[in-house]
Amino acid sequence: MSESAAPSADHRIAHIELDEATIIWRSADIEQERRIAIYDLIEDNSFKPLRSVERGANGPYRLRLSVMDGRLVLAISDTEERLLEELVLGLARFRRAIKDYFAICDSYYQAIRKATAAEIETIDMARRAIHNRAAEQLVERLEGKVETDFATARRLFTLICVLHIKG
Repeated sequence: MSESAAPSADHRIAHIELDEATIIWRSADIEQERRIAIYDLIEDNSFKPLRSVERGANGPYRLRLSVMDGRLVLAISDTEERLLEELVLGLARFRRAIKDYFAICDSYYQAIRKATAAEIETIDMARRAIHNRAAEQLVERLEGKVETDFATARRLFTLICVLHIKG
């Protein structure tokens, strides 16, 4: 087979779904964060599930995120919705980041309504720093399982947070 006839790999997420049964409640602000994260993720991401690729998967992929028994489940399928693999990650390492992220987001949403521009900027910088640290943690946790870039991990962390919202 010539090189040009070989199937090209498309290691990205083409569709993402959150387990709606996991999500008890979310505010309009959080719903907006979810929509933006999904839109941005689908528009531009890098996602290469290593075991699936070793077995011949080329992507693009469908990803379903859920939380089961305190663990994050990433169900990775092909575009025909055939399950390629499930990754299960313990969430204990993310609990603090998720808690801090919710707290700073709450402060940010309140600040948008009544704070000065300087106060909003300070809170937003802190929010981005927490988000960035959590994305770095996620990249580390996925090492050896999924190759991804920082921007994709950042958006995935947003969606992981959405899965943790309780009423």
